[in-house]
Amino acid sequence: MMTRMNNVKTLETLKQAVRTIPDFPEPGVLFKDITPVLGHPELLRLAIEALLDPFQDQVITKVVGIESRGFILGGMLAHHLDAGFVPVRKKGKLPYKTLSESYQLEYGTDSIEMHVDAIEPGDRVLIHDDVIATGGTAEATIRLVERAGGQVVGCAFLIELMALKGRRRLPDHIPIHAVLQL
Repeated sequence: MMTRMNNVKTLETLKQAVRTIPDFPEPGVLFKDITPVLGHPELLRLAIEALLDPFQDQVITKVVGIESRGFILGGMLAHHLDAGFVPVRKKGKLPYKTLSESYQLEYGTDSIEMHVDAIEPGDRVLIHDDVIATGGTAEATIRLVERAGGQVVGCAFLIELMALKGRRRLPDHIPIHAVLQL
């Protein structure tokens, strides 16, 4: 595995592989499709290495992946960090007792959940999602982890949608790592 990755060519290769799909899932949205990265072994390896880079030397006991695309790379990150994996899902999707957090959407609210026993007091947690847009889901996930007694050591995103300024919603004391800023 590459250490301290900051290779401009690698980042450009990943950026070019991300497809933009206009008007998906609704008119006016420019959806960032990461499936070309996932489908190419070399690009997938580069994405994982880039996401891991700032966290390789930290002790992380759990990686929390946010539904649903955060599950794909989040599980791989957990494997490489020798950590457990915790799914955070939309309300009503987990089978056991849950903790729930609501967050504000542009028009209304939504909720996410995590099993009550997924994070133990003292767990050192890396939160992952494929994209940070407005930051609401990541902000709610941080609250869930902290309510359960975990310490969030960072958030790792493959893509940050800069125009939506989602990073501003996250606490200043938590390191935020976005591989691609679009």
